[in-house]
Amino acid sequence: MTNWTPDLSNGTGPLYIKLADSIEAAISDGTLPAGAKLPPQRNLAFDLGVTIGTISRAYALIHERGLVSGEVGRGTYVNTSITPSPTAKLERAVASFGGTRPTSDTPNRYRLNTTAAPDVGQNVLIDRHISNIVQECSFQITDYARAFPQEWSQAGVRWLSQGDWSPTADNIVPTLGAHAAIMGVITAMTSPGDRIVFEAATYSQIARAAILAGRRASVVDSDEEGIIPEDFERVCAQQHPKMVFLMPTGQNPTCAILPAERRRAVADIARRYNVWIIEDNLYGALVTDQPPMIAQFAPDLTFVVGGLSKSVSAGVRGGWVACPSNFASRIRISHAMMTGGLPFLLAELCARLVNSGDAHDILKDCTAEINAREQIARRSFSDFEFNSLPDIPFLWLKLPEPWLSGTFRSAAMKEGILIDDEDEFKAGRSEKVFHRVRISFSAPRTRRELTDAFDILRQLLDNGSAGYEGVA
Repeated sequence: MTNWTPDLSNGTGPLYIKLADSIEAAISDGTLPAGAKLPPQRNLAFDLGVTIGTISRAYALIHERGLVSGEVGRGTYVNTSITPSPTAKLERAVASFGGTRPTSDTPNRYRLNTTAAPDVGQNVLIDRHISNIVQECSFQITDYARAFPQEWSQAGVRWLSQGDWSPTADNIVPTLGAHAAIMGVITAMTSPGDRIVFEAATYSQIARAAILAGRRASVVDSDEEGIIPEDFERVCAQQHPKMVFLMPTGQNPTCAILPAERRRAVADIARRYNVWIIEDNLYGALVTDQPPMIAQFAPDLTFVVGGLSKSVSAGVRGGWVACPSNFASRIRISHAMMTGGLPFLLAELCARLVNSGDAHDILKDCTAEINAREQIARRSFSDFEFNSLPDIPFLWLKLPEPWLSGTFRSAAMKEGILIDDEDEFKAGRSEKVFHRVRISFSAPRTRRELTDAFDILRQLLDNGSAGYEGVA
């Protein structure tokens, strides 16, 4: 047992977060080496003059981060898989933006941490279009995209239109995927130091990219239906954000669909506080029936983003953003500065896929496959609490006791399965703990593969005693 005592004089936030951060720092710099036993909770509470509840919450948090393991009666130990190095501080800084996904190739059999469109034979149609482009546009494919043909914008109109809402071609900007579209909007419409509002659990890669670009993240509360308008108004009044990022249909990772009345409320609040809205409808293209777009309630404030990665093919890097009137040129320039420009071959390919109707045919096939896999997931995890939608390629699983999100992800990785823990979706530090993981199911090549992976996860979930075992 170590005689180490944490220093809580530094750091921000509640005491339990300061303590968790202090433990993590001690592990990173080697003060607490691999295998070291942490002080018993009661002893540490006495030494620090805090309640045992504070210590328990801190220990639970470092369990969540995958730093320690242990069980009742045995104690808490630093995981043996952690090997501090002289570059630990640098690695930790990079990890704060990189998320919790492994950054190196690992011998994993099942990749359940990606939501790219499933393989439904779309390569045949993609190959045909590429061959035609090479033959018909031999000069253009050797150069940068010097112009933006009307066909590219028209494809964006066709793809982004939902229900009674449809953008105009003049307000469409073709982009190098949805992520690039969103960052183009953020850098064009906000300045370094400005705040952008994100839900507590969201597609955090946007939040991390925005932070790298000098913006600040504000977190708003949400429930099973999505963002809570009253809390959004509180954040707007107190923190004066310039923009809010939302995924109102098929929210990633919660699967929430924001009701129409909340969409109208969010639009009204954004107008009162002069807040721009990014409406990410990437998963919305998969959902057959959804409420009116937020853009219908606030067309002058809303940038609608969509793309082909989840419904046609992630590899073609196709996306579009529909802008409020008179902002398309500004977003096009910002997107070019952020990405280096739009490759002619990819932009032409995406436009032809959509304008020919082939993209919508692929979408139907992808949706049918996702529907079938979602049914497999429902059967496999029928005894557990989870959120899912028939048209969305992932579920948001509530872990049974004693599992924590980080330890379950680590245990799954040990079995050759990659999934995402809840930290992957947090826009910033938060006291909110979900005890959930996102399990995606579009990547396995066959349904048999998917079933095998689900069987392994099911065995882990049933084996609750493994929840605090070390995962060397």
